[in-house]
Amino acid sequence: MSALVDAFWRAAAYCLHPRVILWSLLPLVLAVALVLGLGWMYWETTVAGVRQTLERWELVNAMFQWLDSMGATGFRTVLAPLILVALAVPVIVLSSLLLVAWLMTPAMVAMVAKRRFPTLERRAGMSTRWQGLVWSLACTLAALVALVLSIPLWLVPPLVLILPPLIWGWLTYRVMAFDALSEHATAAERRQILHEQRWPLLAAGVLCGYLGAAPSLLWAVSAVTLIFAPLLIVLSVWLYTLVFAFASLWFTHYALGALQRLRAAADAAAAAAPPAPPALPPKPPLEGLPAP
Repeated sequence: MSALVDAFWRAAAYCLHPRVILWSLLPLVLAVALVLGLGWMYWETTVAGVRQTLERWELVNAMFQWLDSMGATGFRTVLAPLILVALAVPVIVLSSLLLVAWLMTPAMVAMVAKRRFPTLERRAGMSTRWQGLVWSLACTLAALVALVLSIPLWLVPPLVLILPPLIWGWLTYRVMAFDALSEHATAAERRQILHEQRWPLLAAGVLCGYLGAAPSLLWAVSAVTLIFAPLLIVLSVWLYTLVFAFASLWFTHYALGALQRLRAAADAAAAAAPPAPPALPPKPPLEGLPAP
């Protein structure tokens, strides 16, 4: 646990490094172009389509009429944008996570390794970044399936605060820890660390999952914020990028520290092992028999 806390503070300090801040702008530029383009072209059309779909349902219409009679006439206008934002947020989170893992994590791993673990040997068990991307996509698919299957349980008040951060935490732990070890650890070392350190890594991932929910509070300030939805989505992307950049640094410090301790323990065990007995010389051939 002390190693996890130490890695936490080191990651927080590294987030203030100008290089990390500049790296966080690279995924932001890509996301801004995509979000603003889609928002400019399709936001109003999509909101109108969602509103028309809701009005076709008799149950929703009855609810709207009851709310109008109670004086809550503005809810009819707000519901469609809220649904659209609720559907967009998971996509934004996943996109931010994958962009950080793909664009930022290799550079941050190299920086941490150079500054804190300069003697740690690279025994790359993961040869290409494409294989790491395949791993990230596979974990993301598994997390999406888990999210969809857990939606009915969100109606139970405590579980809605537990299940989504737990799933996001598992995804963050699997993606970030894997990327942190991909260049330095062999496949066997990576599997051993992910198995032995799974609970501290999962705890770090869950905490990052709760931190990742913080940008969503931008939408909870007021319904007026929906007017500025495209700009708030861009701001959310940058906040998500910073959160996942911190998560990447945290997992890098912890995972490389665990790898260094694992190799030190293996070297100490090899040094303490008794030397192998010398090989016996071959027996001379018996007289009168040919040598083997």
